Amino acid sequence: MTSGASQVSGGAERPRDFEGYGANPPDIRWPGGAGLAVNFVLNVEEGSEYSIGDGDGRSESALSEVRASRVPLGERDLAAESMYEYGSRVGFWRIHRLFQTRGVPLTIFASAVALERNPAIAAAIAETDWDICAHGWRWVEHYHLTPEVEAEHIARAHESLSRVLGRPPRGWYCRYSASTATRGLIVAHGGFDYDSDSYSDDLPYWTEVDGKQHLVVPYSMVTNDAKFMTGDVFSSDGYSRFLIDTFDLLAEEGQRMPRMMSIGLHSRVIGHPGRLAGLIRFLDHIADREDVWICGRDQIADHWREHVPAPASPVSPTPPKFSESA
Repeated sequence: MTSGASQVSGGAERPRDFEGYGANPPDIRWPGGAGLAVNFVLNVEEGSEYSIGDGDGRSESALSEVRASRVPLGERDLAAESMYEYGSRVGFWRIHRLFQTRGVPLTIFASAVALERNPAIAAAIAETDWDICAHGWRWVEHYHLTPEVEAEHIARAHESLSRVLGRPPRGWYCRYSASTATRGLIVAHGGFDYDSDSYSDDLPYWTEVDGKQHLVVPYSMVTNDAKFMTGDVFSSDGYSRFLIDTFDLLAEEGQRMPRMMSIGLHSRVIGHPGRLAGLIRFLDHIADREDVWICGRDQIADHWREHVPAPASPVSPTPPKFSESA
């Protein structure tokens, strides 16, 4: 843990930490002397979401163009299915061209079944140097799974992504929220260098899991294109303005302390042209900045591990001995 003074238990597997680095973040620089690390994340989920065909009893409605399915529960929502299919048929390729043309690093949050069902997308990712973070075997909530089933999903995701992409995922990220068991299961699996199942900081941090130091590289729902689905932003101007304002303030803070900005993307969301225009404006805004490191999530983890190494695990004090006559 980064601090012990303000930790409270919220379940033995995930104690809470309200303090973090506080007023004293680590005094380091990112490569090239940059103060701000910027990481773009593309969530590849299309084909792994809830569906009648996979025996889930319902169609997926989250992060689509409608808030809730209008089709009776238990029947296929063909409209929702097609909105997801837009992401793999069109949106992914629009984003792929943008990042490849500009040579901008990209992290893939990959749901394994999505890539199994989209071999052309898997092949395109395999040909890049984009880093891979496992985003579940399927795009389902892990807090609904038993620890035994969750451990199986984690193992299947790692095996599938390693096989399909030709390289293993370096990190792990659940759909929205981990279960209280997830982090321990990730560490027990042994195939992951970090997880991103936290929204609690602008910097990576170490936490202790079952006596081992484990690295967390936090993610963000704030600078995420999901804001289009919640109605927080609607236009590409509003989206780009929010990203630019966030970037500018973090870059200013980065003159005095390290900072990190994660930008979450989804092919079926940002992949529509009227939204992608906002992302392009943001890319233009940061393109020539020399005080910024645009990087993959694996690079952030590696740099942090090198320059802010894991602390020694605390040694439990020996309990005092009392004589029977005391």
